[in-house]
Amino acid sequence: MAHVTDFAEAGFDSLHQELQWRGLIAQSTDPKQLAEALDGDPITFYCGFDPTAASLHVGNLVQLIIMRHLQAAGHHPIALVGGATGLIGDPRQSGERTLNPRDVVAGWAERLRAQIGGILETSGDNPVRFVSNYDWTASMSVIDFLRDVGKNFRLGTMLSKDVVARRLKSEDGISFTEFSYQVLQGNDFLHLYDAFRCTLEIGGSDQWGNLTSGLDLIRKVRGVTVNVFTSPIITDAQGHKFGKSEGNAVWLDPAMLSPYRFYQFWFNRPDAEVVGLLKTFTFLPKAEIERLAEETTTNPGAREAQRTLAWEVTSLVHGEDATRQAIAASLALFGRGGDLKDVDEATLESALEGLGVDDGQGGTRLATAEPGVRVTQAGVLAGLFRSVSEARKTIASGGVYLNNARVGDVDAVIGEDDFLHGRFALLRRGRKSLGVISRG
Repeated sequence: MAHVTDFAEAGFDSLHQELQWRGLIAQSTDPKQLAEALDGDPITFYCGFDPTAASLHVGNLVQLIIMRHLQAAGHHPIALVGGATGLIGDPRQSGERTLNPRDVVAGWAERLRAQIGGILETSGDNPVRFVSNYDWTASMSVIDFLRDVGKNFRLGTMLSKDVVARRLKSEDGISFTEFSYQVLQGNDFLHLYDAFRCTLEIGGSDQWGNLTSGLDLIRKVRGVTVNVFTSPIITDAQGHKFGKSEGNAVWLDPAMLSPYRFYQFWFNRPDAEVVGLLKTFTFLPKAEIERLAEETTTNPGAREAQRTLAWEVTSLVHGEDATRQAIAASLALFGRGGDLKDVDEATLESALEGLGVDDGQGGTRLATAEPGVRVTQAGVLAGLFRSVSEARKTIASGGVYLNNARVGDVDAVIGEDDFLHGRFALLRRGRKSLGVISRG
């Protein structure tokens, strides 16, 4: 993925203007002061990522993309992986979090560092600096915490924070543990200011209350004005948030969401969403995004904007080779190019997810059969036909394909070599109806 750092070439006068055009600034403390900080001499900034799951998701990716914009402009990034706050978790909109074991959180923290390092520059003249708030929080006694940090927070202000106020009105309420999260995060900003002269914190708009707690703390105890800004929460056309707490997270870890599925998520975005997502999730110049927006209006069937979006984001997160495999699998699956035998086993397995049949227990399973099964019977097992006679008629009319090769014999069988990677045989009825047979 190319990243244009010449603002004029990208179609902007400044970094602040570009971030605004891309819709990456939702809230900020002082827009004028923020613009001066972003467009002036290099500053140090940070974003926090709590290891409350084994992977980051697309909501976190927004922050990483903002960090990459700032890093490319010469500002110095700090990625805080919350070894301490990850043991607590920031308050959700509803319900307490489940506290995870320390060793699990530590393992997740390492995985998050690897993912962050895959997006941001980790070497050269301006590498990302990784820190963990466990390093300065674990040694702090309760008395020190209350005297040195807690003394500077006013209960009325803490109670007025949006998520806290919402939780207090809910049936579950909020525990002292999660209520104290904003104090811990405020102390993080203060520590990073003292240690590295960090003067900017960024986060999602649902983090506004936590971000401003650090700003207020630094102003109170150091007499210095620093900046924070948030990015919008990413939602679909129906307004549904993509995030792990909503149960529909788009994970960045390929073991939790395959590159094929990740690519398909972006490719399947509707026209109403795609231009905004191109602005947010890609580094394409303004002129190119405007061209793609025009194409979406004049030639929506070509889906050029969706293809570009899917390529740009998937290659950023998973690399170009995995993205090419995902594209090849997508094309080969429907016989639109490429050979199914060239698709690697993991990508093929992922591409065939969702082609199972009812398992009778409210779930799905792959239909199974052994070499030698007739294509007609396999088609019934895979749910493509209601009966063998229906399958025979469709074969006779030329409408059945085995691994994208038209089946010409109504008595054809699926042989040993027809099982891709020794496991799967793909059946297609017409252009779009797919089924799969797995070896039993």
